[in-house]
Amino acid sequence: MTDIRADITGQTGTGDAGFRDFVQLLKPRVMSLVVFTALVGLAVAPVRPHPIEALAAIIFIALGAGASGALNMWWDADIDRVMKRTARRPVPSGAVAPGEALGLGLGLSGISVVMLGLAANWMAAGLLAFTIFFYAVVYTMWLKRSTPQNIVIGGAAGAFPPMVGWVAATGSVSLEAVLMFMVIFMWTPPHFWALALFMNDDYTKAKVPMLTVTHGRKVTRAHILVYTVALAPVAVGAAFTSIGGPVYLGVSVVLNALFLIGAWRLWRRPEPAAEADRYALEKRFFALSLAYLFGHFAAFLFEATPVADRIAAALGWGF
Repeated sequence: MTDIRADITGQTGTGDAGFRDFVQLLKPRVMSLVVFTALVGLAVAPVRPHPIEALAAIIFIALGAGASGALNMWWDADIDRVMKRTARRPVPSGAVAPGEALGLGLGLSGISVVMLGLAANWMAAGLLAFTIFFYAVVYTMWLKRSTPQNIVIGGAAGAFPPMVGWVAATGSVSLEAVLMFMVIFMWTPPHFWALALFMNDDYTKAKVPMLTVTHGRKVTRAHILVYTVALAPVAVGAAFTSIGGPVYLGVSVVLNALFLIGAWRLWRRPEPAAEADRYALEKRFFALSLAYLFGHFAAFLFEATPVADRIAAALGWGF
């Protein structure tokens, strides 16, 4: 663990790294979620930037997300190496040297922040810089290895992109931006704890103090239910703001009902069943959590279209 982080530039990879390896350093799956939520935040804002400016803003937010991913892979190479899910990542596999990952992460951090400031505004750039710092330093270097509340507090890093998109368009933060942040912030713990339930052996081997490791699966399932209950009014309540509407309300009610039922079933299940079916229920809940977040932000995006305006007018929706 110490040698990887101490040897920043001296350790080399296999020399076989290709373009795909460096792309993987940026965590493209996570980046795609960041791009989507940031795009929604920008698109639903009351100010419409020029399309070129909007495209540039999304590109630089994506680069910032990629920078965070590279810094995370550099620091976490020691634990990634012992986890089955992450052992094939570029740094632990030896394809990319730790110093290369660090250099890429730092370089993209600087480029993304400066260019977002020039393309949009410096408030958005400052928020992006804080997001990168929060994910790479506060979450990755501190919280992840020190507390079972790591994903609760650290989840803020993944919740900032729609707010960054909103600020890139408007230059300010509003209730709507905060609500989009809160939806992701409250969604993150049940989403990642579901993953931890069926990947608990990996976290145990890596000595990462996830809630499943420190308090067990039963307590984790209870926490999932609590956070899911707390999430529902936040998500549904967004329907009654300028970024919501009747379509969003319908989508949110259905998704939250399904999410609550899933969390309830997780909480109610007997512990032996988890061993017998290899965590099938947890995996279904994890998949549902992905659909939950996508559905809410797709509904936000739909509400910003003229079609949604006509539907709201026909239903007499207005506040």
